[in-house]
Amino acid sequence: MSDENAKLSIGDKSFDMPVYNGTIGPDVIDISKLYGQTGAFTYDPGFTSTASCESKITYIDGDEGTLLYRGYPIDQVAEHGDFLETCYLLLYGELPTQTQKADFDHRVTYHTMIHEQMARFFTGFRRDAHPMAVMVGVVGALSAFYHDSTDISDPYQRMVASVRMIAKMPTIAAMAYKYHIGQPFVYPRNDLDYSANFLHMCFSVPCAEYKVNPVLSRAMDRIFILHADHEQNASTSTVRLAGSSGANPFACIAAGIACLWGPAHGGANEAALSMLQEIGSVDRIPEYVKRAKDKDDPFRLMGFGHRVYKNYDPRAKIMQKTCHEVLAEVGIKDDPLLDVAMELERIALEDEYFIEKKLYPNIDFYSGITLKALGFPTTMFTVLFSVARTVGWIAQWKEMIEDPKQKIGRPRQLYTGATQRDYVPVSLRK
Repeated sequence: MSDENAKLSIGDKSFDMPVYNGTIGPDVIDISKLYGQTGAFTYDPGFTSTASCESKITYIDGDEGTLLYRGYPIDQVAEHGDFLETCYLLLYGELPTQTQKADFDHRVTYHTMIHEQMARFFTGFRRDAHPMAVMVGVVGALSAFYHDSTDISDPYQRMVASVRMIAKMPTIAAMAYKYHIGQPFVYPRNDLDYSANFLHMCFSVPCAEYKVNPVLSRAMDRIFILHADHEQNASTSTVRLAGSSGANPFACIAAGIACLWGPAHGGANEAALSMLQEIGSVDRIPEYVKRAKDKDDPFRLMGFGHRVYKNYDPRAKIMQKTCHEVLAEVGIKDDPLLDVAMELERIALEDEYFIEKKLYPNIDFYSGITLKALGFPTTMFTVLFSVARTVGWIAQWKEMIEDPKQKIGRPRQLYTGATQRDYVPVSLRK
């Protein structure tokens, strides 16, 4: 807590509000007693200026373009670590020793299979169901199969549930993909690492041998790392809010997946690729750039700029490198969509309008192109995001459950509806 207090004046009365300091980042004003002392609420649509919790997991400085996982810069984690090491870091707060990493990797690897009866669950969905709809349903149903890890008051059960979800999410996602395209399910393999195993479950078929390309596997792993957590975003806040009621962890993660599905959140990379398809060819780019600069035109370039990052998205730098590595590895040279993307990237990095407005290509711009090059349809983009973000959701959920100051979420409102009035029987209404 700071030695300072914030003073709030309402009419002729003044109130002192405690000020708290984080280790880094903005100070916060404690308004928890505001209503009791003043009879007033704060008004903050979107909670853009409200700290809803205290957290030690992820830190973002949007002005400086900084993203830290437990204090480690995202570029260092993505360049030198792997996804399961990142999972350990987010869950436990420190990088694992060799022994700890081997143990954690083993626990995740040997939990990748799902209950065999769950395979029947998929056949209840229409063939043309969106994979995210399948994910919401199947992940929520995990609580019907794993009763031994739903007691949130038991630290051991919380950890079992955490490991299970990190392990089983790629299997569920791959099954959703296979069901979507009409191919048989492929079981996980314990001899492959996390990302290689995921690619194998997605792209192998029983009638032919499939060898995982290490360059593509590393790219997939890096994509998972970059999306693992992002502070108190919409889906993470949803998980925390659901968890604050005491809901089981599987239900909370299903709620997070549902929120992530929104085009303004996890669907942004799919929207960016759809925009590239709408542009269609390089010769049409000037027309769309002109529209993007016209404040009276509702058209917006998707995949550029970011709500939080007012500088360059630090994840985009790594994603850009990964994108070009994948394109070089798969040998894509004559794809009109990628031609459009590369030209748009060049313009955004050189055009004064984009530079002045800080509309740099963000992670969604590059990840959409990369995932397409890896062979995934756009309907799977948000599913892959949910696989990566699961560990962030779980870490945040676990932190919330263990926080003695946490209460059930209950936002207030500015009511602007009708004042009290008497009920009129239907026969007397005019």
